[in-house]
Amino acid sequence: MMVEVEIFALGEAMVEFTQTDPARRLYQQGFGGDTSNAIIAAARHGARTGYISSVGDDLFGNMLLSLWQREGVNTHHVTRSNRHTGAYFVTHGQEGHEFHFLRRQSAASAMQPDSFDFSCLAGTRFLHVSGISQAISDSACETVRAAIRVARYHGVRVSYDSNLRLKLWSAERALREMEATLPTVDLFLPSLEDMKSMIGTEDPAAIIDWSLARGCTDVVLKLGKRGALVATKGTRELIQGHAVTAVDATGAGDCFAGSLLARLTAGDSLMQAASYANAAAALSTLGYGAVESIPRESDVIALLSTTA
Repeated sequence: MMVEVEIFALGEAMVEFTQTDPARRLYQQGFGGDTSNAIIAAARHGARTGYISSVGDDLFGNMLLSLWQREGVNTHHVTRSNRHTGAYFVTHGQEGHEFHFLRRQSAASAMQPDSFDFSCLAGTRFLHVSGISQAISDSACETVRAAIRVARYHGVRVSYDSNLRLKLWSAERALREMEATLPTVDLFLPSLEDMKSMIGTEDPAAIIDWSLARGCTDVVLKLGKRGALVATKGTRELIQGHAVTAVDATGAGDCFAGSLLARLTAGDSLMQAASYANAAAALSTLGYGAVESIPRESDVIALLSTTA
């Protein structure tokens, strides 16, 4: 009997190669893809999860399917394709981490709305999507729109991470799509950097005002080391960041999103869930790779207990 899924995510997953020693040109193999990272984080923090995507009928596709199965993520709605599975490299320098993608014509970029049976969303609690899910191709963008329509029809809450990638599309095009999406979103998870690129301000209050005015119900603005600003129509509250010695911030925002959704599904208030997610994201920066570094619940509770 299939276990009921509480949180579905839709998007592109990839195999990751993270630079760990530039002098010796060494890379650590891992996994990435923003919504995949988020759904694994949600699973590690106790939610029943599922992923909607397409991977290649190749070695990397097999590796991703094995990863999700190990993490307890339902893969019934992951299709196989004769296109390749995407991959990316992460390098580190004085300006931080930089991404180099091999995703053109990937299996996920060829996703079509009719490739999936979105009736699987009926009865679930959340659908999580992102700007990257929309940006990888026109057909993937249409697939996100179709999934959101079905989710809303069934009363499923929609979570949306801005995740702007200017290598995929322009800030102007991303802004147009985001403005079209926000009225259909319940929980918006932008980052300060993304919003500065798209609407030209890094003032947190102004970003919250702008977001709520476009129709979403709740906003959690990710401020990086500074924490997060949680807002609804009537309240705003800042969650302070945690002082950690970060080595790799890859996937920290995705860890935030997934652990936040897991705690909301468990019954936390938005403020409680965001406080938990803030700690989880901080811990995720202590190791290399988007997935390997996602902490467990016991680690997050331990950190929160030291700052209570």
